Amino acid sequence: MASVTPSFLSALGIVSALGQGVDETSRTLFGDRPADMISHDDFLIDDTTILGTVTGPILSLPENVRDYDTRNNRLLWTAVCQIRSEIDDMITTFGPDRVAIILGTSTSGIEEGTNDYQVMLNTNAWPDDFRYSHQEIGSPAEFLRAALGTSGPAYVISTACSSSGKAFSAAQRLMDAGMCDAVIVGGVDSLCRLTVRGFNALNSVSDGVCNPLSKNRDGINIGEGCAVFTLRRDAGEIALMGVGETSDAHHPNAPHPDGIGAIAAMKSALNQADLTPDQICYINMHGTATELNDSMESTAISQIFGASVAVSSTKPLTGHTLGAAAAIEAAILWLSLHHADDGAPLARHHWDGEIDPDLAPLNVVTQDDQRSDPARQPENQIAMMSNSFAFGGSNVSVILGKRLGQGQTQS
Repeated sequence: MASVTPSFLSALGIVSALGQGVDETSRTLFGDRPADMISHDDFLIDDTTILGTVTGPILSLPENVRDYDTRNNRLLWTAVCQIRSEIDDMITTFGPDRVAIILGTSTSGIEEGTNDYQVMLNTNAWPDDFRYSHQEIGSPAEFLRAALGTSGPAYVISTACSSSGKAFSAAQRLMDAGMCDAVIVGGVDSLCRLTVRGFNALNSVSDGVCNPLSKNRDGINIGEGCAVFTLRRDAGEIALMGVGETSDAHHPNAPHPDGIGAIAAMKSALNQADLTPDQICYINMHGTATELNDSMESTAISQIFGASVAVSSTKPLTGHTLGAAAAIEAAILWLSLHHADDGAPLARHHWDGEIDPDLAPLNVVTQDDQRSDPARQPENQIAMMSNSFAFGGSNVSVILGKRLGQGQTQS
């Protein structure tokens, strides 16, 4: 794939187990604030599980869009309001019909639908506030367009764990096709019993906090959260350099063991960004801490990058946020790049330190104060990659970058 006209992620709104907003999230990633990985006893039957949980206050929806009221949309609104001034500027600059909304989700309002269905079973009547549309996958984009008053393209991508990564690619295509001048792009997912119990039924849920790359790894933690960006060509310091998408269709819920689709996605992202592997200074791994994913991903990264590029998985800090994961992990790259002029801080890999000897060797970030390697930052440019590999073999790799020496635009 040929390189595309540069576009910039000019602002970030985020809420997750890492905290709320760029400052609190940065303190969790690079400082001393603990992540909100919390034990719950109300998601599994007769068992507890640790979930990446949004514990801070989330905003109510505006009165005129209360028909869209779900936790998923409230998480989205909380993140959006952090960057509302930037969004309003885009709408004023380009016009409401030239601002698109592209989001990823896998849960939408399924938990509200589950609760309402339980009421119907108990009373033989739906509750007064039941809305079937709450659980429709397109609800977040429809809600946000109504709340903001935009009239450009607005839709949701739902491809499990790769959903919000693919939203970046879709946003690029819309801008390249001239269908919009700016995009609100990201992903959102909220905790719900359907997904937690579904992964538990697959024997994929960890007994504790997940432990990626360890010989003792035993599965994932589910999480919730939202990350949204403003994407535009006329302003910003952090560029969306490349997105690679593939589908290996190997198995409904297992990756190809040789990482064929993952390798192709990473190579495609590098090609679009016009970068070589040695110009990537850090990779945020999909890193789910399942037996098969960690093995596949280690093999794929090793084949392209060898054992020198710094890597970590941040899912022990967020949980696996499913449809929001790619956007939240792109946000982690954004925060690293935001502070990159003196060497980008890298998110540490949280685990028990007992490497699985059967995995391909990797350069795991083990120090709290570790920063990017200047040797991998040629021509005053720094670039990072994030991977998301979903059920059904839906793979996406996202590359963000920054020209060093530029001033910061958001604190």
